[in-house]
Order: sequence, then C-alpha cells, then structure tokens
Amino acid sequence: MTVQACTGIRLIAEDGSVVYGRTLEWGAFDLNTKLAIIPRGKSFTGSTPDGKNGKEFKTQYGFVGMTLFSEEFYGDGINEAGLAGGGFFHPGYAKYQEYKKENADNSISAVDMVTYVLGNFKDVEEVKNGMKEIDVVGVFDEQLGIEIPGHWIFSDITGASVVIEFTDGELKLYDSAVGVITNAPNYDWHLTNLSNYINLTPFPHAPKQLGDFTVRAHGAGSGFLGLPGDNTPASRFVRAAVYSQTARNTATANETVYELFRILDNFNIPLGPDGAEGASEDHFDDSLRSATLWTSVANTKDKQYSYHTQHNRRVRMIDLKEINFAEIGNEVILLELDPSKEQDIQKIEL
Repeated sequence: MTVQACTGIRLIAEDGSVVYGRTLEWGAFDLNTKLAIIPRGKSFTGSTPDGKNGKEFKTQYGFVGMTLFSEEFYGDGINEAGLAGGGFFHPGYAKYQEYKKENADNSISAVDMVTYVLGNFKDVEEVKNGMKEIDVVGVFDEQLGIEIPGHWIFSDITGASVVIEFTDGELKLYDSAVGVITNAPNYDWHLTNLSNYINLTPFPHAPKQLGDFTVRAHGAGSGFLGLPGDNTPASRFVRAAVYSQTARNTATANETVYELFRILDNFNIPLGPDGAEGASEDHFDDSLRSATLWTSVANTKDKQYSYHTQHNRRVRMIDLKEINFAEIGNEVILLELDPSKEQDIQKIEL
C-alpha cells in the first residue's frame, strides 16, 4: 500500500494575517520541481481526453507556483491578490465530471486546476462561483500511467478556505473552518473522524482516583494521549487539525510563517517502499534525501512565498510585490529551487 502523504495547513495570526503551507511528498523519483513565475495575461489551454482542446483562458492575476511532473503542471502557489493553495492526491475517491465533446471548450483537467484557479480568481468566493461554471474532466497521464486523482484547498486574505473535490462525477465544495487537508478519503469523512479524538487537549490530564489508588501521568504530553502518529492520510489529518488548533498565538504574519514551518516539520515522511506517493516495494528512489521533497508557506497578507527542500532546509522567499506581473513578458519564468543541492550551513567564526 502506498502512503499518500502531502499535508496542508492554514494558520491565522492575531492581527488577522492568513498563512497557508504544505508539504509535498513523492517517493518514486525526484520531481526536479522549479519555482515558476507566471505572468498576468499569459494564455493557457486546458486538457481533455482528446488533447489540448479544452478551455482557453488568459491569467487575470500573475502568480508564483511550484511545478510538479512537468514545467506546465503547477501544484501549489499564491497569486498577486493573495489567493493561495494547491492540489493533493486523492486516490480511489476522485471521479471527475463526465467529458462531453460538445463542452470541450469549457473543460479543464486536474493538471490545469491550480493554473486556472490562481490565474483567474482573487478570493475564495470567486473560486466557489467560478468552479460551478466549468467542467473538470479526467485525463490519462502518460508519465504516471494513471488519471491523476486530485482534490484542492485554497485560502484567501480573509481567512476563508475552500476544499474542492469531485465525487461520483459531481463537484463538491467544502468551506473549511478547520483549514487542513491531507488525502483520501473524502473531506467530509475526515471531519466526521475528528469526533473520535474529541478528548485531545493541550492541557495535562489531572490525576484520577481509582479507589485508594491515584493514577497520574508519567510526564508531559498526557493531553495528547491517543493522537495518531502514523503517516496515513486519516492520522495526518487529525494531527494537522490538532497541531494547528493548538498552535501558539502568533502576532504577525512573519511569526506565523515561522510557526507553520515548525508545525509542518512534524509531517516530513521518510524514504522507503511505503514512504510517499509513487513509491512501492519494488519502486522507490533511495537516492533522494527525503520523501518530503519540499515544504512551502504562503503569506497571503504580504504576498510572499517561502520554501525549503529535501536538500537545503534554509528558508528562501520570493516577494510577489516586487514582481510586475504585467511587464515580465509572456513566458513563464522558471527558477531552480536548489542551485546547489546541499545544505547551506553557516560557520560560526570565533
């Protein structure tokens, strides 16, 4: 069984700043992800089972994102309006809308989703309305040998978040007060499952009397007794919800970015045959340093996108406010995440 392992979390600072972040796991081979800068006014055409004959659109908003399996496939990012989010594997549950040839010019695929949403909408309300106006259809991916199963989460500067799923051919939109996402099963199942962990608390449990015997905790951490520690999507969803809801109070966006990177470190996945998407007993890339290839955090208030990688855990940041998305040309700009695939270590000089 392959662990579907990406985890997404949204935090909100005391000043109202909204920060969204996620890990990206893949265990079969290095995705060689690039940091992509997509201009405002860039033309795209969606994919259908018949090829590149889907919806034609121009980006209304420039955005910065991460490539996945190709330099045209963006899996995560933030746009110049502060809308941020990305896609997550949803195997066994994602079933897209029926493809109708006569509706090809209003159809896109899972590969096009992040491009379409970040390129066209400024906030979650627009996302929800816009998704009702198009068809998202299943397209077989030659590289992976499957129809990519996805679901998505997007958050905006107001703190609103929406999870987008396709179940039995129907669009499902979930307002996400919890602000976390993992993988299968469906989002509403994960919310129901949280009821099984209603006892979890950030406070230590008080001693209990059993007749003349006093039961006491052996140390700190008793409030989280029963918190699932494995890497399955269901367990990671619970941990993500608990860690985000019990995170320390952070006053500003910058401090919240720091806090979210710290929390996401709990979701790094080791290499191995059960390590992440794409891996199996006879197919995993042990030349990778981690199944968590990169971790990203989007500061929606300050329009900043930060990341660290399997090779270098130094946080790097690109500021969207410094990019004139209308004047950078018509081509996507691609930047290496790691010009040098080694840890950046600062030597302390005496």
